[in-house]
Amino acid sequence: MDKTLGLAGLSLLLACMCCKGAAEAGPSPSRGSHAPDLRPASLGIVGDTADVQTVTRGGLVLMGGGRDVDAAFQWMIARAGGGDAVIIRASGTDAYNPYVSALGTLNSVETLKIDSRALANDERVAQAIRNAELLFIAGGDQSNYVAYWKGTKVQEAINFLLNEKKVPVGGTSAGCAILGSSYFTGAQGSVTSDEALSNPMGGRVAIGHDDFLHAPFLSRLITDQHYLARSRQGRSMVFLSALQAAGAGEARAIAVDERTAVCIDEAGLAQVVGESSAFFLRAAPDKPPEVYTAGEPLEWNHGQQAVAVYEIAGSLQGAGAFNVSDFRHGQPQGGLWQWWWVENGKLYQKQQQP
Repeated sequence: MDKTLGLAGLSLLLACMCCKGAAEAGPSPSRGSHAPDLRPASLGIVGDTADVQTVTRGGLVLMGGGRDVDAAFQWMIARAGGGDAVIIRASGTDAYNPYVSALGTLNSVETLKIDSRALANDERVAQAIRNAELLFIAGGDQSNYVAYWKGTKVQEAINFLLNEKKVPVGGTSAGCAILGSSYFTGAQGSVTSDEALSNPMGGRVAIGHDDFLHAPFLSRLITDQHYLARSRQGRSMVFLSALQAAGAGEARAIAVDERTAVCIDEAGLAQVVGESSAFFLRAAPDKPPEVYTAGEPLEWNHGQQAVAVYEIAGSLQGAGAFNVSDFRHGQPQGGLWQWWWVENGKLYQKQQQP
């Protein structure tokens, strides 16, 4: 046998073996499964990688964590005009891609894992967000979102979608926690209601104000999630105390339980979708806490009428109506007004009388 021919034959054999191995490993990246390393921060994309521009309607989804609410995603998809959806997170997988894609008509769904300030300041990552017609912030740890994204091009891109491009933007759990103008940072870990009420100025009650995201209708407002499932009613009273102390005037909160979402349209009208309830809390500027001191239990009474709270029980079709643009009495529908107050670090609640 000719030696040269033998080497050529061996090379051909090796090439064939490599081709066979690649085929057995699965399909190559394609229009439906794009290779993440070709797009910075991308974990994968379902659909067309080419950017499209569609007519959108703004809107917000505040989701309370736990099982995702299909109807809330479908509400956002309907407002995206068949455009591109982008999921952002700092940990986790691309599991949202097939889930969201199956819920409606979109050009693409892509997940970006932005887990460093370098990626958050990468213009290509920011541009991928600006190109979105739907943005959803996954759950995780909001302290990472603050540490990685605050003061970066990613922050600017999200605010561009919220206020200039006006596309539907939502978040669940930690992703919902950062959507208010005030936000619980989680920098020192989570805090329970009992911890917060016993020491409302303790180190774990870490709240940022007006320096991150600027969603329509969510000024002077903080969100909370996993609300009933983790008994967080008491800590939201402490959060409202912190907002008042920061000079917010009328302090507001929207708190959402698991498997539930608040959908807010472009006019500021909110409905509650899902299996549990959402709460709209309003603390009047002329009713500050009587005792808001480091190391002492919170006292916030005002004749057992410290904070007005409107509760709406959700439904799969969407329930109730609450105008988050002003949080005033007399306009909400489908729920009940309550009074909440705190005596010596203990929360009390009662239904308001007509």
